[in-house]
Amino acid sequence: MSLVYKVCTKDEWDQALAKNVYAGSSIDHQDGFIHLSTKKQLKETVTKHFKGKENLIIISFRSDKIQDKLKWEISRNGDFFPHYYGDLDTKFAEEIYGLHLNANSIHEFPENFFS
Repeated sequence: MSLVYKVCTKDEWDQALAKNVYAGSSIDHQDGFIHLSTKKQLKETVTKHFKGKENLIIISFRSDKIQDKLKWEISRNGDFFPHYYGDLDTKFAEEIYGLHLNANSIHEFPENFFS
């Protein structure tokens, strides 16, 4: 089972839950797809695009459940990133993790997240 991850604010996700679909963030709308990452890509994604932002969560999705609109495309550092073209049905969310800022304004991933 392969997982892909979306980082967004808890407020964005709460709005998605009320509608049963996640339509993406403002940058997703601008780019025409929902930006996702693999677990290996998450730390750099968070550091580059979410530095200092509070109230963030990480949502995991099984790639086989969303494969109909999922494309793997070359992006940062020449790596293939998962991009979802469409609205994500919230029922496909597997796990939701909090992503908190520490005293040095560095995001802390949940304990054992990367093991």
